[in-house]
Amino acid sequence: MNEIDRDQYLIGKEPYYRALGNEVEMYQAAYDARMPVMLKGPTGCGKSRFVEYMAWKLGKPLITIACNEDMTASDLVGRFLLDINGTKWQDGPLTVAARIGAVCYLDEVVEARQDTTVIIHPLTDHRRNLPLEKKGELVTAHPDFQLVISYNPGYQSLMKDLKQSTKQRFGAMDFDYPEAEIETEIVAHEGDVDVQTAEKLVQVAQRSRNLKGHGLDEGMSTRLLVYAAQLIGKGVDVQSACRMALVRPLTDDPDMRDTLDAAVNTYF
Repeated sequence: MNEIDRDQYLIGKEPYYRALGNEVEMYQAAYDARMPVMLKGPTGCGKSRFVEYMAWKLGKPLITIACNEDMTASDLVGRFLLDINGTKWQDGPLTVAARIGAVCYLDEVVEARQDTTVIIHPLTDHRRNLPLEKKGELVTAHPDFQLVISYNPGYQSLMKDLKQSTKQRFGAMDFDYPEAEIETEIVAHEGDVDVQTAEKLVQVAQRSRNLKGHGLDEGMSTRLLVYAAQLIGKGVDVQSACRMALVRPLTDDPDMRDTLDAAVNTYF
């Protein structure tokens, strides 16, 4: 790997992240110890943005992998490919991260099959290596390498959960939606709207989160609030923006949509 390969994974501009507690200091300490870190929290609450911010703050490359149920171990570590000259090996993103000393972020890791996630085990203990069995190579992780995973515990079932043998290789940090005042600040900043509009959007979201388990699997995320604010900032009327960004993504149930539309009308 040459320097230009590493540079393409560096984050050039500081991502906006509003700290909610001591998570920045805790992550810094975990990174200093090269402890693998597990982020747990609802969708759209800022886990991915936090990882981006910390990679920028640490000055380390970041390689993000969006996990899915079709992902194989080869998708992570690499495979032999055919070209005009025969076969050649191509590293997967996990292998690249281990070689160049990147922060490797496995987003929604439980979406991957358990026989796939087992491949990360040697990187998460004292060995800090990655066997490339098909290639016959043992990759020793760069001293700067760190593994970070995230998932939403609210969606977990017995069929989709991490093995204890995987969980107990990580330090864990809990994330949740911010308090109303802080979330308002985030939505106003990221959505580029006035504080009063952001405050009302947050109130609508809080109403929806109270319906979790009562017709909704999840309440409105901070991410969706930012989308709504951005539409409003582009001149879309509030009701239309909220329908598109907040209500329609959340549910197809007509009664629940009416309930959420009514909440929008209440605050706006």
